[in-house]
Amino acid sequence: MSHLSEQQLTELKSKLNESRNEIQHRLSDNNHYGLEDSLRDTTNELSTVDNHPADLGTEVYERGKDLALIEHNELQLTRIESALQKMNDGTYGICSTCGKPISFDRLSAIPETAYCKEHSPQTVHSVARPIEEQFLYPPFGRSSLDEHEYNGFDGEDAWQIVESFGSSNTPAMAEDRDISDYNDMEIEASSELDGFVEPLESFVATDIYGENVCFFRSKRWKQSMDTGDYVDDDELEGGPNTY
Repeated sequence: MSHLSEQQLTELKSKLNESRNEIQHRLSDNNHYGLEDSLRDTTNELSTVDNHPADLGTEVYERGKDLALIEHNELQLTRIESALQKMNDGTYGICSTCGKPISFDRLSAIPETAYCKEHSPQTVHSVARPIEEQFLYPPFGRSSLDEHEYNGFDGEDAWQIVESFGSSNTPAMAEDRDISDYNDMEIEASSELDGFVEPLESFVATDIYGENVCFFRSKRWKQSMDTGDYVDDDELEGGPNTY
């Protein structure tokens, strides 16, 4: 004999039928969330070859979302049909794991459930994480080798190069309170001289024969002029040409 009264069973059956009708209508009314539409119909193009990759990426994302919604609804529909079948068999409201009655409060909240609160599969949260996280932790941990007195190109150098092109940070978010320029926003900005040894070498050049000395008014040149760390014109053999 069921632990649920006839009134409670009627109420629960009404909720199950209402949910089943809603899901069936949702699946049929919009052609399975638009999954039945062709890519040509959604992009208004005869071919995707001339489209920007991001456009195609958006469509693929939307199709993946459609599949996830359909799978969720079909699973929900299967559970509802199973619950209605159990009502006809007289086994509704009994936990499939321990065989004990499921409380009416739980059935009222989740009419299609086949488990009591203690044995519900949804309450078991996996603590497993991808093995890659152990290998990559901490960020740049494998490639930032400053502590090992490594002078080669490492992960920190790669990040500094990327960050030099700009980021979403603002001067207000800078570690240094005196920052007022976006160009000074780099975190742990590298003081290394990339591609040359002395600052002078970054803005002074010669032709292929080592003659016709010239210098370029670059950012490094301006820094050298501001700090007084530069070479007098007389020291540039052949006379400098300014660019």
